[in-house]
Amino acid sequence: MNLFLLTALAMVAFAANSILNRVGLSGGDIGPAGFAMIRLASGAIVLLALLWAQGTRVAARPKPNMAAVAALTTYIVGFSFAYVSLDAGLGALLLFGGVQFTMFLGAFWSGQPIAARRWVGMAISLGGLCVLVWPSSTVTMPLGAVALMLAAALGWGIYSLIGTRVSDPLVATAWNFAYALPLSAIVCVPFVRGEPLGAQGITAAIVSGGLTSGLGYALWYRLLPRLGATTAALAQLSVPVIALGAGLILLDEPATIRAVVACALVCGGIAFALVTSKASKRV
Repeated sequence: MNLFLLTALAMVAFAANSILNRVGLSGGDIGPAGFAMIRLASGAIVLLALLWAQGTRVAARPKPNMAAVAALTTYIVGFSFAYVSLDAGLGALLLFGGVQFTMFLGAFWSGQPIAARRWVGMAISLGGLCVLVWPSSTVTMPLGAVALMLAAALGWGIYSLIGTRVSDPLVATAWNFAYALPLSAIVCVPFVRGEPLGAQGITAAIVSGGLTSGLGYALWYRLLPRLGATTAALAQLSVPVIALGAGLILLDEPATIRAVVACALVCGGIAFALVTSKASKRV
């Protein structure tokens, strides 16, 4: 399967994660601490089982890449706790804007040349994202939740940058999930006792962890060395558009002219940034 189709599949998995988080956390059927821990545990179980089925020696666990483990934990836990008290549109803007900033800065810091059209394309796409998800004037901005979502964006950006240098994506992802679980427990366990824990929330967390996060992130780590930092960052701006389309189909959400224009801007900006001229270098 070619790079474009595999990247599109990874973006669909990320969009599905957004929907599963919405289903689990917005309905009050599960709390953020429980969702985060079940998500990580499910991902670790599925990925380690897959390694075992392939004949990989699971018992011979590698040393943890603590930067990757800390980044993954920060993203999973920060996103879950921010999501329950932050408007979904504002949260998406903070998350994907922060990821763009982190990954572009990482590429620049490492000395990779970034073509001007990539900056322009990113600006167009972010403008479209603002149009798509900008909250109403009545939406409050709790500073704690904003800080958590920005931390989640930083964590995911760093996790993705680390993935551009990974040689065995499945092994790396499996053990990142396994090592992140006890680290997340330090933060989450004190909150779990007072949280709701219903069947729908548990199911959403298991599917998110084992399928769209575990397998989705393993696929992402496989693609990152081929995509490069800025291409990977730009591709992720399509996730809110895919999630919107899924919401129209699965959740019967209404379509608006504003949403159509915004999606066109996001997709157009991505296309402009990634259609490389002969004189441009791909990063």
